[in-house]
Amino acid sequence: MVSKQEQAKAEEAGQELAPGITRETWGNRMDFVISCIGYAVGLGNIWRFPYLCYKNGGGAFLIPYLLCLLFAGIPLFFLEVALGQFMSRGCIKSWQICPLFQGVGYATALICLWCNLYYIVVLAWSLFYFFCSFTTNLPWAHCGNYWNTDTCTEDFKSVLTGAVKNCTDMLNSTSITYDLTDNDTIVEVQLNNCTNISYVPTSPVTEFWERRVLQISDSLEETGIVVWPLALTLLLGWVLVYFIIFKGVRTSGKIAYFTALFPYVVLTILLIRGVTLPGASKGLIYYLKPDLSRLTDGRVWIDAGSQICYSYAIGFGTLVALGSYNKFNQDCFKDMLAVVFANSFTSFYGGLAIFSVLGFMATQQGVEVGDVADKGPGLVFIAYPTAVTMMPISPLWACVFFTMILFVGLDSQFVAVEGWITAVLDFLPPVLRRGHNRELFTLAVCVVSYLFGLVFVTNGGMYVFQLFDYYSASGAALFFMAFFESFVIAWIYGGDRFYDDITFMIGYTPWRFFKWCWMYVTPLIVMAIWIFSCITYTPLTYGNYEYSAFGQTIGWFLALSSVFCVPTTMIYLIAKEKGSFRQRITQLIQPRLQPHQLRPKTMEDANGDHWMKDKGYEMTPGEKV
Repeated sequence: MVSKQEQAKAEEAGQELAPGITRETWGNRMDFVISCIGYAVGLGNIWRFPYLCYKNGGGAFLIPYLLCLLFAGIPLFFLEVALGQFMSRGCIKSWQICPLFQGVGYATALICLWCNLYYIVVLAWSLFYFFCSFTTNLPWAHCGNYWNTDTCTEDFKSVLTGAVKNCTDMLNSTSITYDLTDNDTIVEVQLNNCTNISYVPTSPVTEFWERRVLQISDSLEETGIVVWPLALTLLLGWVLVYFIIFKGVRTSGKIAYFTALFPYVVLTILLIRGVTLPGASKGLIYYLKPDLSRLTDGRVWIDAGSQICYSYAIGFGTLVALGSYNKFNQDCFKDMLAVVFANSFTSFYGGLAIFSVLGFMATQQGVEVGDVADKGPGLVFIAYPTAVTMMPISPLWACVFFTMILFVGLDSQFVAVEGWITAVLDFLPPVLRRGHNRELFTLAVCVVSYLFGLVFVTNGGMYVFQLFDYYSASGAALFFMAFFESFVIAWIYGGDRFYDDITFMIGYTPWRFFKWCWMYVTPLIVMAIWIFSCITYTPLTYGNYEYSAFGQTIGWFLALSSVFCVPTTMIYLIAKEKGSFRQRITQLIQPRLQPHQLRPKTMEDANGDHWMKDKGYEMTPGEKV
């Protein structure tokens, strides 16, 4: 056990970055827990988990999900938070724990940057829908608007009636068949002695999304012009992010109490409303009914593993940054357990709310739930808005729903931006933390990010968004980072050594199960899923549009940009180091620690280099960042 005096010294040490400049910490322990919940519980819990659960065998999907969570998600979550707390640095400088692999820090920071640029676009869309909901008649509920086409249809019967009127012989045998695809209805009417007539009507919800909101072009190459209503809502999104984080984590940690907890209130309201709608049970059965035969499909396990990485934000570097603001002796192990429970509970809870409404929607349209279930933007901006139009007082429920989407996305966004800024500030001179310099630097980051983000709100912006979403923060890149994180800590730095460091921090030894996962189980799981995901790779498509070679090239650049950070940084550091190749490697795998991170037998031993070198440490007194 570590004495309280030693813990107090450890807590006090390492916070001073330079004379007169102190690295801030969370206002209290709950600020950290709530911020982690707000960050980890994102849109993936609302729009991705329910769809994957339905797609991959309903309740049976919980088996691979829970196994991946237990043996990979929780251990990696704990590893990243503990690493940040121990090193008291962001995701780049934390890898001074094993300098040879500092490229992992650069890679996770780059993934976080890519994600920050495109993720906020979802907030821009949500804000647009939110403002459009302040009306007596929702604009996506009916045709006849200036953006609608002649094929816009509010119900199926009008389509069938129009088809029948164009036929001359309607006697006796008439057969009508229709098939639903992506919420648009393809209706084919066949009449005896008539020429076959095919109609491809579009719903007002789809036309509002594609022609009013996105004003989408036909391909990635047709970038078009900036859609200014979305540019303004995107600007509003960045303004919100800036004013939340510009003062640092002590301010953003307090705001997270509202942005992280309020969505649960809205989700509960939507759940109560959803289960009282006719047909809700139909949706819940589709969501939860187990199909154990799906467990033999390798794709199910890929989806489970990728969902863990997405929903627990593994490999983005932000968890390291959040942990770095903890006090050195904070019990991050118990905090981690609380966040993990909240995250998985939200995924399941959100699925109940979403699929109860989709069951109602399927009942109203007389189709199967599978025909209206969707994932990603299709669920949030087409399927659910369609269901809202069928409810009484639909503008009210539209406002409630998009308020939830806004807050769920907002706290994930501002915490991720805070995490990236932390990584950069730790890497740059401490003077950037003095006075108003941090605020100005944060402003510059938000302004540049907004200007870059304008590409996502052009006519071809949706195609660019899909590229970033599919490649830059893809499962393959995240699995790659997860493997190196667990492998380096467990086998290069040392699993036993890191566990001793955690014990030194929190005052007791956590379950050794996690150490064995880092050393054996987790690397094997993430590597197996990574290999299988590469083997089963399919090129990106959006609807019926297939990306050209130009688009695929951009996508692979985004995916490999983070992966190549690891070997290129390793080569650079080896070339820069002095001595023989073996001496360089030996030097680069020694941790660069500060005095308060050492575990001396007596405190005076920390002043002797011989003790640290014997233990494989390299002390860096005077290191500021």
